[in-house]
Amino acid sequence: MTHTPTDQPTRRASGAVVPVLAFAGIVVAVMQTLLVPVIKDLPQLLDTAPANATWVLTSTLLSGAVATPIMGRLGDLYGKRRMLILSLAVMVVGALVSALTSDLLTMIAGRTLQGFAMGAIPLGIGLMRDMLPREKLGSAMALMSSSIGVGGGLALPLAALIAQHADWHALFYGAAGIGALAIALTLLVVPESPARAEGTFDVLGAIGLSAGLVLFLLPITKGSDWGWSSGTTLGLFAASAVVLLLWGVMELRVKAPLVDLRTTARPAVLFTNLASIMVGVSFYVVSLVLPQLLQLPKATGYGLGQSMVVAGLLVAPLGLTMMVTAPVYARLSAKYGPKFTLILGMLIIAIGYGAGLGLMSAAWQSLVIAVVLGAGIGLAYSSLPALIVGAVPASETGAANGLNTLMRSIGTSVSSAVIGMVLANTANNVGGVAVPTMHGFRVSFLIATGAVAVGLLMALFLPKPNRAPQLRASSEEETNLERAETVLRGFQGRVLDASGAPVPRAKVTLIDRRGRQAGATLSGDDGTYVLTVPAQGAYVLAARAIGHGPLASSATHAGDDRAIELDLALPGETVTA
Repeated sequence: MTHTPTDQPTRRASGAVVPVLAFAGIVVAVMQTLLVPVIKDLPQLLDTAPANATWVLTSTLLSGAVATPIMGRLGDLYGKRRMLILSLAVMVVGALVSALTSDLLTMIAGRTLQGFAMGAIPLGIGLMRDMLPREKLGSAMALMSSSIGVGGGLALPLAALIAQHADWHALFYGAAGIGALAIALTLLVVPESPARAEGTFDVLGAIGLSAGLVLFLLPITKGSDWGWSSGTTLGLFAASAVVLLLWGVMELRVKAPLVDLRTTARPAVLFTNLASIMVGVSFYVVSLVLPQLLQLPKATGYGLGQSMVVAGLLVAPLGLTMMVTAPVYARLSAKYGPKFTLILGMLIIAIGYGAGLGLMSAAWQSLVIAVVLGAGIGLAYSSLPALIVGAVPASETGAANGLNTLMRSIGTSVSSAVIGMVLANTANNVGGVAVPTMHGFRVSFLIATGAVAVGLLMALFLPKPNRAPQLRASSEEETNLERAETVLRGFQGRVLDASGAPVPRAKVTLIDRRGRQAGATLSGDDGTYVLTVPAQGAYVLAARAIGHGPLASSATHAGDDRAIELDLALPGETVTA
């Protein structure tokens, strides 16, 4: 275990950390929408059949789904910044591989490597939790969580512009460039969090989860090509159910599992993840429908006849509104809690899709839909990491947010499969070309509305938020005062060695009278530590550092601010605080 959710950040971060981490999230999102402008041309560009060309998109989805929870757990164990840089580095390598080839198999290999960047989202959220003061954490996590939508919205018109006026390989060179920039900025600005989880990496758990996810997502993404009732599709679904069930049984028996299923089963985590799937479904529907509606020729009677670039610009406000929503979310969440903002966000999404059923006859109407849906999706996406962070120990932040990001990815995958099937089955055949119909677009919007309704139901089952006091300061003086009051409610002091020198990175653990861990943290560079307590009473403070023996000191918290120095040269002492 590392520090508890109420502990202060382990290291003060500069003001540039949040925008740098958010930029890394935007880079990840760019990889998801990079090929949207050239999807229909991929078979010709790669000299292959359309069914084979879809693997260029499917491979990125599968690798991202597998990498997200795994990189989150590795970040908890070995350093979130380190794993963030590794995720981005693998993405850059994959982008360069794709930039240098027109061979299908090599392209798929490069796109598979690019999918590893998906782990950057939960890792960035974990770093924010470890470093930022609580009064800044809400808006920062909101921006990081929304970055996947922001990047997707901004990348679409830029990718369309590049695809129209340059060789399509330039898309990958550009992605590699911004990926390298994100790595450089992370190295320069973002410090490593000293927070670490205990235990080892669950290799068998990672293999089992990876196999189960691939077996589940593969028929979802390829079901339209294979046939939903085909033996291959049904067999893979059945195999995924068996593998994931066996994986779950194994994870419950492992001392340090990849995913703590007991924590995941908590109502706050479970219903947040279920709602995340529905938000993911609703987010992807608009991305599939509006660009096609805008680009269809006016001769169809309902198409809006816009160019690829103009269509991208009209959809871009979806991401821009999500970015603008982050500070609005922070204010609403501080006052009413993230459960309220999640419900409000999904209500706005439902209004957007409901209104969209009658707003499909002009380009400006698409702009209105994008703005309304962007506001709703931004609020909903921003609420999800706050709900997860508030429900899991700090040592599981990366893995838990990785699982939540995976739930959103599953939602977008299901959305892509279902909406693709709806549009295909309702399309008109014009000169051998399948043309989507207005009926198909409206059915797609109705499906999105239904998904939001289910997500709203899940959100209503979330437990009431903890009424513990939160830092909501309007000035620096108020912030310092509230921080001081928090310190008075816990233990503070220094960890010292035999010579009286401070010991950095010593682990200090708080144990209650029942022998349970009530909190933990790492001492800072000057040996200081701060630990809040859940209630007044008797506790044991245990300290340990590399090269020193363990120390256990009993301490009674009575509400004062007396400092307790833990001298690792002593076998133990009794202190009253």
